[in-house]
Amino acid sequence: MSDKIRIQDDLYQAVNGEWLEKAVIPDDKPFTGGFADLDQDVEKLLMADFKAFAKGEKTTDVPAMADAIKCYQLGMDEARRNEEGAKPVLPLLEKILSMKNIADLNKISAELYLSGAFLPFQSAVETDMADATKHCFIVLGPRIILPDTTYYDPSHPAGKMLLGIFAQSCEAALAHLPLSEEERKKFVEDTLAFDALVAKSVKSQLEWAEYVKNHNPMPKVDVEKKLGAFDFDGFLHALLGEKLPDTIVVYDPRAIEEFTQYFNEETFPLFVHWCYVRTFMKATAFLSLELRSIGATYRRALMGVAKDPDLDKDVYRMISMAYSEPVGVYYGRTYFGEEAKKDVVHLVKEIIEMYKSRMKVNTFLSPETKEKAILKLSTIEIKMGYPDFVHDIYQSFAVEEGDSYYSMMCKIGRLEMLDNLSELWKDVDRTRWGMPGHMVNASYNPSMNDITFPAAILQKPFYSLQQSESENLGGIGAVIAHEVSHAFDNNGASFDEKGNLAQWWKPDDFAAFQKLTEKMIEQFDGIPFHGGVVSGKLVVSENIADNGGMACSLAIMHQIKNPDFQAYFKNWARVWCQKAKEQYIQMLLQNDVHSPAVLRANMMPRNFSEWYEAFDVKETDQMYIPPEKRIVIW
Repeated sequence: MSDKIRIQDDLYQAVNGEWLEKAVIPDDKPFTGGFADLDQDVEKLLMADFKAFAKGEKTTDVPAMADAIKCYQLGMDEARRNEEGAKPVLPLLEKILSMKNIADLNKISAELYLSGAFLPFQSAVETDMADATKHCFIVLGPRIILPDTTYYDPSHPAGKMLLGIFAQSCEAALAHLPLSEEERKKFVEDTLAFDALVAKSVKSQLEWAEYVKNHNPMPKVDVEKKLGAFDFDGFLHALLGEKLPDTIVVYDPRAIEEFTQYFNEETFPLFVHWCYVRTFMKATAFLSLELRSIGATYRRALMGVAKDPDLDKDVYRMISMAYSEPVGVYYGRTYFGEEAKKDVVHLVKEIIEMYKSRMKVNTFLSPETKEKAILKLSTIEIKMGYPDFVHDIYQSFAVEEGDSYYSMMCKIGRLEMLDNLSELWKDVDRTRWGMPGHMVNASYNPSMNDITFPAAILQKPFYSLQQSESENLGGIGAVIAHEVSHAFDNNGASFDEKGNLAQWWKPDDFAAFQKLTEKMIEQFDGIPFHGGVVSGKLVVSENIADNGGMACSLAIMHQIKNPDFQAYFKNWARVWCQKAKEQYIQMLLQNDVHSPAVLRANMMPRNFSEWYEAFDVKETDQMYIPPEKRIVIW
């Protein structure tokens, strides 16, 4: 607690101010505090275990963990990686450079896709929003270099600078390939030129935030026409076999509508160089240590990071993502207590029951809509801690003699893509987790109508058996209720209890909800922050969830013995404590659907009477807003 700032004026600074003054951001990270500190602790723990496994000092019976350690050892083989340099990726780059026209691309497009090369569009198999038991094939525009389309505006303070850094790092990396200086410059110029064309057509982060608008089914024949000379039918046959879907779901309609404007025979030379450069830059993470560092130059500039993580940390991070499920299961089985799991599962059920009670007395919903909302709450599946088993796909990630770090990571990528494609005609597997057990996070999946709480987040300050019930409700309780609230945010509200995109609301009820959504947008929109302003529309879904999370957890506070509302709000502020590099703050401000951490801590309590009562907040205090401006949706 800070003795310099009154809690009634700034909850976040009063609780976290002393820590913020002393906290040091690690050189290899863009921020510290809250989630980051927990993540760092989990990382240290598992890195020590990886080293012990590699030395034969520890063993585990978790499937695929042995291969994860072998792959880790490949990444740690500094001498071999440096000796190989860029050689492992040369065959793929030569294949890309051999293309002279679109007809050449059509012959090898599927192979390039499975090799992880960049194509003029992205595609995958996803859960069908219209029928959450089935899958669909989706397409969208290609990835752009900068974090968002807004960065390409000439007035953007960082866009031009970041592209310059990207270009310099590309030229430095390309110097390790058999290209002349003139060729290197040309390749990079063409890469930036093609990227600029694409950026005019793809969605912005603000548009992606409304993910219900991703569902745009289109006949396959129509998609084929929009992709011009690209042989989409041949691409699908090569990936899927004889049986093809009649319908494609277009996630980014504008990019597909304007596809031939950025991809045609005239722009094809630009595309080839763009594909070559971007594929190579992605590969640098798994090549020599010099290339690894060059390839990370742009990321360091984007996030304000001073240095790359040490080799063992970098390789651990890569392997823990590639083998995410087995690593998460290992972490959960080894470090997650059953007593804590039972306690938090009980809390989740209590929160869902409280949500039902609040729905029954809701003032803007009709009885019919309330009934369906309660049904949705009753069918939410709880995924707590870590999965019960490791899926078979990880058994195929076997390290074989002769594999290099690069070839192994490519193999894993290919196997994951093949596994994803094989799902197209299968029913959706509801046992899959969206997050592994060692991830410090939580989520709600609208298509599954499930909430996931990995074991790693169930620690202080979010949760502890040693913390008071009030503190836990201000931490994990509010987070749990936040995730439940996503079932009824501006996106989740469009999905029914089975996870299907459906109109289950009475029209007048939905109109009333949209009015409250607009008020939530207004409450945050335009708040000055680090030289920019908050976009209320970008962050509205997470703010609705924060609002619902606080409303529900505060309601439970009134039912416990000896509730300490001051402890609740203090721990709420502690959870969002964060110190970050300026570049990282700017990037999140324009791209993240979450409000800045300090605003999450300070804005939401003002909507609730418990805040004013707990600290005797008066009109003259900075954290006061008049009752008519307070918003409680759920």
